[in-house]
Amino acid sequence: MIEVRHVTKTYRIPHEKKDTLFETLLGYFKEQKRYEYFNALDDITLTINEGKTVGIIGRNGSGKTTLLKIIAGIIKPTKGDVIVSGKVSPFLSLGTGFHSELTARENLYLYGAILGFTRNEMKERIERILNFAGVNRFRDTKLKNFSTGMAARLAFSVMVETTPDILLLDEIFAVGDKDFKPKCVSIMNKYKKEGKTVLIATHSLEVVKKYCDITVALERGRIEKMGTTKEVVKFYEKKR
Repeated sequence: MIEVRHVTKTYRIPHEKKDTLFETLLGYFKEQKRYEYFNALDDITLTINEGKTVGIIGRNGSGKTTLLKIIAGIIKPTKGDVIVSGKVSPFLSLGTGFHSELTARENLYLYGAILGFTRNEMKERIERILNFAGVNRFRDTKLKNFSTGMAARLAFSVMVETTPDILLLDEIFAVGDKDFKPKCVSIMNKYKKEGKTVLIATHSLEVVKKYCDITVALERGRIEKMGTTKEVVKFYEKKR
């Protein structure tokens, strides 16, 4: 279902900010290194079979979200290849595509179009999405007046209307309050029951222990440990 082959993602980080053309030209003549390079991922190889739920854990900056974005095709690796069989739905950067000056309802049509829904398909789903997100009464409120949590719930509620083969989830259980999280849990259980392939990037060891068959521990862009969730969590807790 997913094959990641020797994937490296390198970012170039400038050492100094140049605000003018003169500063930029001057930089070329300075005998100093103008950039440094940072490997967000470093030679990652893994295979994920169909129907598996896989946890990805690691500290901030370990490469969890970068790996999901590369699998989703949002960013390209610097080196290596990714082969994905099936339709992917990335629950990453929820709300990308929303416009702060549009109302919730208007944003749903916009976001739906980005996800490939026709206007009529979104029209059939509007009420269900607003109710699921718990923002029905704010349907004609501009998004700039929404809290971050409300906007994330709205975006998540659109995403669950998709019918993917592979789901990429980044801290999915952090998008809502105590009333919304049970809805996230019910969706997660539904996906597992349907045999979807799921990748969950999270800091929560409880989430991976509850849902994941396999877990990958990342450290500084490399796979530190991969195996059954029980053995990887035990390794990770001992290391911490």
